[in-house]
Amino acid sequence: MEPTREATDDLIRSAPKVLLHDHLDGGLRPATVVALAAECGHELPEISADAIGAWFRAAADSGSLERYLDTFAHTLAVMQTPDALTRVAREAVEDLAADGVVYAEIRYAPELHLARGLTLDEVVGAVQRGLAEGTEAIGGRIVVRQLCTAMRQAARSREIAELAISWRDRGVAGFDIAGPEAGYPPSRFLDAFEHVRRENGHITIHAGEAFGLPSIWEAVQWCGADRLGHGVRIVDDITTGADGRPRLGRLASYIRDKRIPLELCPTSNVQTGAAPSIAEHPIKLLTDLRFRVTVNTDNRLMSGTSMTGELAALASAFGYGLRDMQWFAVNAMKSAFLPFDERLAIIDDVIKPWYADHAG
Repeated sequence: MEPTREATDDLIRSAPKVLLHDHLDGGLRPATVVALAAECGHELPEISADAIGAWFRAAADSGSLERYLDTFAHTLAVMQTPDALTRVAREAVEDLAADGVVYAEIRYAPELHLARGLTLDEVVGAVQRGLAEGTEAIGGRIVVRQLCTAMRQAARSREIAELAISWRDRGVAGFDIAGPEAGYPPSRFLDAFEHVRRENGHITIHAGEAFGLPSIWEAVQWCGADRLGHGVRIVDDITTGADGRPRLGRLASYIRDKRIPLELCPTSNVQTGAAPSIAEHPIKLLTDLRFRVTVNTDNRLMSGTSMTGELAALASAFGYGLRDMQWFAVNAMKSAFLPFDERLAIIDDVIKPWYADHAG
C-alpha cells in the first residue's frame, strides 16, 4: 500500500471504523455480566468485574476451543430477559461509538435467548430497543443494525430466516448461521437461504474458520452468501509458484474476482487456532492480493479486544498506516448490508473527510 502517516493508537481510536462481525453475546462489559448475574441468580466463576473479565480472556487464550465456547454459557445465561437484552445492546452501541466505530452490524442468535419464556419477536424487539436507545444517547454518531443468526446444530434456521426478513425494515440487516462447521455444512440449511434470497435479503455465513474450503464453496456457490464470516481458510486455495509468486485456485480467484467480503477477526482467529499468531495471520497475504478484506472484533469480551485493538495489532505486525486503515474501513462500508446511498454517504461524508485531514 502507499506510504501513509503512522497509525498511532490515539489516531486509530479516533478514526472512523466499520465493524461487520461482532457478536452481542460476546461483547458484554465485565461489570454488566456481574450485575446481570446477580439479578438473575446465575453463578459465575469469579465475582468481581476485573476477575471475570480476566477469566473470559484466559479461557479464550487457553488454546482449547471447548473452553472458549464454554464462556458463552455465562453470557447467554444473563441475557434472557427484555431488560437484560436491551441493556447489553445499548451498552454495545455506546462502547463501539466510544471506540470510533461509525457503522456496525451486531449479530446474535435469537433462539438462544428463550430460556425464560421470551418469544423470538420479543428478543429481537428488546435488542432493537437497546440499539435505538444507545444511538440516541450518543447523538446518532453511529449507525447500528442487527444480524439474526441461526445455530447450525439446531433445527430453526428457516424460522430465523423468516424472522430476519420480517424485521428487515425495523433494524435487522441480514441473516447468518453460526456454530460448528464440521458436520453442519451450509447446504443443510438451503431452505433458509433460499427464503432470504427470494425475499431479496442479505446473507452472511460463518464459513472457513474451523473448517476449510468445502465450507466456503458451499456458502458461496450453494447458499448465495453475500459475505463470508471469517473466511480465513480461503488461503488453503492459494499456493506458491516456482517463481515464488502466489497462485490462486479457482475458488480463491472467484472470491477475489466477485469481491466477496471476508469478515476477518485476527485476535479471535489466533485464539481458536485458525491462525498461529497475528504476525502469521493470512490477512497480510489476502490484503496484498487485494481480496475484499475487512477487520472485525468477533467477541470483544472473550478476546479482550476492540476495533482499535485489532487495527493497532495489525499496524504493529505489518506496519500498516492510516491509509491502510482507510482501505479496511471503505472495504467494510462497501460490504455493509445497508442501502447503497446510505453506504455512500458514510464513505463520502464521514470516512474519507477524516482520512483526508489526518492521513497525510
